[in-house]
Formats: sequence, C-alpha cells, structure tokens
Amino acid sequence: MRCPYCNSDDTRVVDSRIGDDGASVKRRRECQHCSERFTTFERAEIAMPWVIKNDGSREPFDEDKLRRGMMRALEKRPINTEVVEQGIRRILRKCTESGEREVFSKALGEWIMIELRDIDHVAYVRFASVYRRFQDLDAFSEELDRLRSGTSPDAATQLSFLENGRRRRRKR
Repeated sequence: MRCPYCNSDDTRVVDSRIGDDGASVKRRRECQHCSERFTTFERAEIAMPWVIKNDGSREPFDEDKLRRGMMRALEKRPINTEVVEQGIRRILRKCTESGEREVFSKALGEWIMIELRDIDHVAYVRFASVYRRFQDLDAFSEELDRLRSGTSPDAATQLSFLENGRRRRRKR
C-alpha cells in the first residue's frame, strides 16, 4: 500500500479490525519512510448484477444511487445511519445471493420498500409515493391502509402524523 502523504511503498499494518458486520477489514497503517499513519479498508470485490429498467434498458448496479434514494426518503427522520447501512447491506446481499447476472428494477424497488417499511413508515410512504407513482389521493390512501394492516405501536404514531397531514390538505 502506497503512503498517501509521501508516496512511499514501504508501509506496515499496525492494527486490523473487522468492520461492517464482517464485510470489511479496517487496517491502520504506518509509513516506514515518513512515520505518518493512515487507515485503509479492505472489502471483497463482488460482481453486482446489472439492473433491467422498466423500459428494458440495462445499467450497472449503483450502490451510491441506492443509498441516495434511501437517504432521500429518510431525510429529516430520526434514524441512525448504521440502521440504514444495515438495510443497504441486506439489499446488496439479496442481489448477490440470487446468483443472477441481472435484476429487475421492480424487484430492487420492492426490496428497498421492505427495508424502509421496517426502518421508518414515513420514509416508506415517501419512497412508495414516488416509486409507485401515486396518481391520486385514493392510491395514497390504499397504501396507507396496507401499511396500517401490519402496524406496531411505533408505527401507529408515525401513521397518525401522516393522517393529520392528509386531513389538513383535504380542508384546503
């Protein structure tokens, strides 16, 4: 490993730790030439499947796009980033465990919705409203009813927030 400070090839590992639930190794290194220390991460390179979009086109799987979509839905919600990262890792695992070279964007979207439903119901509804392209209030209400059918006590609080917002919009 080349030193990012002096570009020397002579570095040694000072400490190694497992990270990301065993998915990576975090290594602390020291340059033998300039004595600076730096951190590197080692992770297995796994070939991700291509994504088949609704129009039939194909594009490479983009983990950053997945993360941005989930984070956009979770914006301003009190959710720990580690919980989000665990959800992303579960989606990535589903993609690789299938063994397929291609995955339909529809399946990927459903996996994201499952993770968001388990993480935060408000984020789930935000994502679903864009992903499922709700055309009217009835479609939105049907999705809320589906979500309500399997609610937990915490979900009831989140759903009441959504319902109050929906009632205010109707009065306008």
